[in-house]
Amino acid sequence: MTIEWYATLFGFAVLTCGTPGPNNLMLTASGANFGVRRTFPHLLGVAFGQPALQIVLALGLHPLFERFPLLRLGLQIFGSFYLLWLAWRVAIAGAPGDPASRGRPLTMLEGLGFQFLNPKAWMMGISAISLFSQEGINYWPSQIAVMIMFVVVALPTCFVWVLFGNQLGNWISSEQGWRRLNGSLGVLTALCVVMLWY
Repeated sequence: MTIEWYATLFGFAVLTCGTPGPNNLMLTASGANFGVRRTFPHLLGVAFGQPALQIVLALGLHPLFERFPLLRLGLQIFGSFYLLWLAWRVAIAGAPGDPASRGRPLTMLEGLGFQFLNPKAWMMGISAISLFSQEGINYWPSQIAVMIMFVVVALPTCFVWVLFGNQLGNWISSEQGWRRLNGSLGVLTALCVVMLWY
């Protein structure tokens, strides 16, 4: 594994972890509605969830998706419906503290588990296996490097989305403003499903 290999992996991780997608939009919504401190477990779940998924793929699940396309399609459909349900929950949320909304941030375990239903996370993982796996005795060192890189990159890049959401929350002072923000974030999260399919 050369310096160029690590540099390319770093660029891949920044591009995939830092760009808009289900995780970052949900972290933005959580940062706006619950603040940075209460969103931190969700952030940790996202950062460590991708490496957990990567382990499953590296242990041999990756070839199953190539051999059985219907398996991949089924997971993509199930994950998309779950993501649409989460988008609906974000969209209908009221202002923070509104007893009618009864919302709470995702826990670390929920954030981690969401990666196994997130179509973008699967695409990231399968692409990382395809692009960065080394042959022979370097297979597991290359996989461990990918997992570490995802954590190192995801923590700060996703944290920026939490801070962005928190700042949006600081700017909003009316119930109508909260409904517009949460509705917009819900719609954007739902649009991620469309983008991931096309």
